[in-house]
Amino acid sequence: MSDSRQLVAKLSSFCPTLRDDGMNYSDYVEQLTFPLFLKMADEQTRPPFNKPPIIPAGFDWPSLISKDGDDLENHYRHTLERLANEPGILGLIFKKAQNKITEPAILRRIIVHLIDSQNWSSMSADVKGDAYEGILHKYAEDSKSGAGQYFTPRALIEAVIHCVAPLPGESICDPATGTGGFLLAAHEYLITNHALDKSQKRKLRAGSITGIDVAPTVARLCAMNLLLHGMIAPHDTHIPITIGDALKTRHGEYDIVLANPPFGVRSSIRISNEAGEEERESLVYSRNEFWATTSNKQLNFVQHIFSILKQHGRAAVVVPDNVLFEVGVGETIRRALLHQANVHTLLRLPTGIFYKPGVKANVLFFERKPARELPWTESLWVYDLRTNKHFTLKQNPMKRADLDDFVSCYCVEDRSRRQETERFRCFSVNDLLERERTSLDIFWLKDETLEESDTLPPASAIAQDIEDDLTAALEQLAQINDDLAAAD
Repeated sequence: MSDSRQLVAKLSSFCPTLRDDGMNYSDYVEQLTFPLFLKMADEQTRPPFNKPPIIPAGFDWPSLISKDGDDLENHYRHTLERLANEPGILGLIFKKAQNKITEPAILRRIIVHLIDSQNWSSMSADVKGDAYEGILHKYAEDSKSGAGQYFTPRALIEAVIHCVAPLPGESICDPATGTGGFLLAAHEYLITNHALDKSQKRKLRAGSITGIDVAPTVARLCAMNLLLHGMIAPHDTHIPITIGDALKTRHGEYDIVLANPPFGVRSSIRISNEAGEEERESLVYSRNEFWATTSNKQLNFVQHIFSILKQHGRAAVVVPDNVLFEVGVGETIRRALLHQANVHTLLRLPTGIFYKPGVKANVLFFERKPARELPWTESLWVYDLRTNKHFTLKQNPMKRADLDDFVSCYCVEDRSRRQETERFRCFSVNDLLERERTSLDIFWLKDETLEESDTLPPASAIAQDIEDDLTAALEQLAQINDDLAAAD
């Protein structure tokens, strides 16, 4: 067993005890984040690092491990409260932090026997980073309807990064960063494929990569993930992660934008009416740079991502099928995107690769262009990785090799050399604009399961496909209902 797998097993070993006490895996992973950071910050003050302390005296790691019983629980609670008000990475990690391990004996075991027993700073980034990512994936499996939406399959991330091919000095943003998968892969690609000089390394560490997430819990998990992978250090003054709603404003300009925005088409908030009853109200973003106003979260992210790209900047965004065919504002946004950007590639993803069920998704690749009369999109190349492909998260997970043909067809070095294959077809912009509703939901391969009974997928896969279609239909009906209610 590898060192990282051993560490995952050790970190996970405490979860059954906590579950018996009413805590789920997601709570446990979040709770690990707090003592992990305190321990690493303490290690940085000792040889060979000898850095000045960043944790206020009396709330640091030595003060924590010196206590036991109720004194430990009380002191730990006060420590979290104090650090939540600190600036920089301290405030990010500990924002709204709460101690959910209320049994002092269990808290003591985690702090002393699990966290303090390791020298985290001496471990390689691969060991501690992969270990943390391992428990994050267990977190996703444990809460498919919640945390799972923040996870994009690693194989898909690596393929997308290979196609986008970041260059040294380019600014990169993920406005729906989740736990940081795209940012980590972009960072790894840069240091692996380019011999960076000191200036480039300094820029990469202090401003090239930016992530935004609306959920404080997820942002702290992302910050710890980047920390354990060596992208940031406890003493860094620049923090690449921001907590906030990226859709509210144009928060910068970037050379590259990579994102898998949260699943679900509608944005809404909960409010209480005059009778004290809770209602949901559509959340509509009205921004001058948007082509259309809508409560559809995914369509808003497409508009937002275009708005934060520099001229000639490039983007790769995971979008559900409804973005490709939705009527009304959906068609308005697709036409504007085809005109003002070079929308050159669409990867139709297979089902069964995301933790959240009911998802049929795609990756849309485009480049922002300056204003002109003619559409910048001349042709859209579509790669169908969905038809006659069936994956599952456990029995048959998608691997990087499953995307090798797409990456080869993409022609990273020179897209003008592309050639059509059975799964890769080219469609002119005139063909696209003439399609009903300017739909980009394009497919041409025969579904073999419709013709021969001996090629039918497992019953569970068929049932999942039916659920996917029903889920998409219900989301469309809910969107129509919202739009009709808003018009009344």
